[in-house]
Amino acid sequence: MIEFFLKVTFCILILILHFNIMDYWNLVAALYEIALVLILYIVASIMIYIGIRGINVNKGKRKNIYGSVSTLICGISWVFFAFYNSFVGLFTYPYDGFMVWWIGVIFIIFASFGLLVRKVSHSTDFKEATHSDQELSKIELFIKKIRRKETYKDEIPIKMEIIRKSFHLTGLIFIVGYFGCYCIPPLTLLANKGIYVFIHWTKPIYNVLWGDISNYPYPFDGIDAINAIITLGLLGAFFFMINSDLIRVLLGPEYSIFHFLTRSTLRNEEYEAVGPQIYLITGAIFGYILFLMGIIDILSYIAGLSCSCFSDALAALVGRIWGDKSVNCRGGQKKTVEGFIAGTGSAFAFCLIIVGPIYAIIGTLIFLLIDYLSLHISDNILNPIFIPLGITILYWIIQIPIGWSF
Repeated sequence: MIEFFLKVTFCILILILHFNIMDYWNLVAALYEIALVLILYIVASIMIYIGIRGINVNKGKRKNIYGSVSTLICGISWVFFAFYNSFVGLFTYPYDGFMVWWIGVIFIIFASFGLLVRKVSHSTDFKEATHSDQELSKIELFIKKIRRKETYKDEIPIKMEIIRKSFHLTGLIFIVGYFGCYCIPPLTLLANKGIYVFIHWTKPIYNVLWGDISNYPYPFDGIDAINAIITLGLLGAFFFMINSDLIRVLLGPEYSIFHFLTRSTLRNEEYEAVGPQIYLITGAIFGYILFLMGIIDILSYIAGLSCSCFSDALAALVGRIWGDKSVNCRGGQKKTVEGFIAGTGSAFAFCLIIVGPIYAIIGTLIFLLIDYLSLHISDNILNPIFIPLGITILYWIIQIPIGWSF
């Protein structure tokens, strides 16, 4: 925390020292950049706090070391993201401003729901038997039911399992967003065209809020526009999900608007920890930043993301529905042979299509190893990072192009 406040002070001092040579819009851009850095550090600090608190609370109580350690790793990852944004930059203005406004709007919506639940909770006595379910509003009925039943369970219904795993299909959006599909151009370029048309349509408003429209950084299609919009989408999705999860962990499930809308049953792995969707998006962002830094190739990143999104979900569903022969993993978890076969087979298939046969072997082996070891860190975090890194290290050794273009 001391380092955090020192960094904030340093940024403010630099801003003051340069104030005389800054014009108004440069000052606005600097303020948005500082605001985004502060938000990233705050979110990272909260996740680190939750992770450490969960590890300490779980001693002698309900054990969820897996969730607590995974949350802690997510928090540390976001410290790295904030550090990267401070010195390299995740966005070019006005995209950092767009993100700050998005975060603010989402926070207001989620916090307002939490305040509404708190108001209803204080004004209604749910212990009285005089209130029938028909007399209660939807929020009152939600609060009553969630307080009456166990929210966190070892196993959730198969229907809910399928719904939760369907979130992994959002990885398709990234692939189509970056590469396109057949006659469809990359969705990011379409989004950039849409943004450019919209800001010209609202030119007077844009000029007031963001400055001269001629300074928009991506007037033409290109890889920079793709990378910027992909990053914007990844961080936007993260902040959309993290608000609800932090509220759930810090205040209780009844304050979470996601829990109210989905009526989902939570796993024990989510007790005193953020949810698996946060692990997946954090791993995806970490891997993508490695690509932006030039450490990994985009195809190796896509291979790792595909294994994380599709193979992991397929392994869980096949193991849950058709799994018969159990396997005791090194980390203590029990999985099924059928799940391993489905996950490993699909991982090899995805890697084969994306990076070619040689690199598909190393990618599949890393996926299988992470799945079998069942570490106290979610594989949703590990797969999008270590599968591309493994493929990249093999490329450095054998120097054979990644993919099918020999």
